[in-house]
Amino acid sequence: AGGLSDKVTYEEVCKGNTGHAEVVRLTFDEKLISFKKILDLFFKMHDPTQKDMQYPDVGTQYRSAIYYCRKEQESVLISSMESYERILAKAGLGDVTTEIKKLERFYFAEDYNIHFLQPFH
Repeated sequence: AGGLSDKVTYEEVCKGNTGHAEVVRLTFDEKLISFKKILDLFFKMHDPTQKDMQYPDVGTQYRSAIYYCRKEQESVLISSMESYERILAKAGLGDVTTEIKKLERFYFAEDYNIHFLQPFH
């Protein structure tokens, strides 16, 4: 998601010159978990201060990014990011670099790329 091309392959994204980020599409039921709770987990489960990388992966395709679908999610996202940034600042850590944008297009990875999510047999 988040790239410049109308259609892109995983190999093209891996080269780091399409502007796309490798992302996970998340569908959830707000009756079971709130959007805010998901954001709290997002900011805690990776390093949002690393520019264009999530160790050990380096490149623009590995940037911290959230692409939202509904306009009302934007203010919750920004508030959550700012709150987490204050926590990081108090700890003497870097600024949050997470990209927040409205989702324009989402591309599923090719089948060969998503099999690592399946349990090992």
